[in-house]
Amino acid sequence: MKKFLEEFKEFAVRGNMIDMAVGLIMGSAFSGLITALTDDFISPLLSIFLTGIDFSALSFKIGNGTFAIGSFITQVIDFVITAFVLFLLVKGFNALRRPKTEEDKPATKICPFCQSEISAKATRCPHCTSLLSETPAADASDSAAAEKAKA
Repeated sequence: MKKFLEEFKEFAVRGNMIDMAVGLIMGSAFSGLITALTDDFISPLLSIFLTGIDFSALSFKIGNGTFAIGSFITQVIDFVITAFVLFLLVKGFNALRRPKTEEDKPATKICPFCQSEISAKATRCPHCTSLLSETPAADASDSAAAEKAKA
């Protein structure tokens, strides 16, 4: 039993659990804020544009059952706002965590003369010994001139 309690203590005080607890508390406070925004601002604003409909009182009866559709509409609005704000938060955090780097350059390239795969940093092809530069066309003319000079 002592080992079980030690494992539980280790689990409960781990950094991830504390972070999750803080997140739950912040989430519940955020939920209250969104509910107040929906009830006190968005629903009255929508009722102005939708011919004075008060969503909180919107309901209908079938038999003995009362369906509070206004309450449901308010909850849907709450959900959409919460989901949108959470989406923006996650998108922002991901942008902060991900370092912006240039695309990785390939480790190899193709020799323009012999078409062999060589290191991207190479200045001379190890297969055909041609000098490599940034412009292969210039190298080709230099190489052709060198071949003519040898002959």
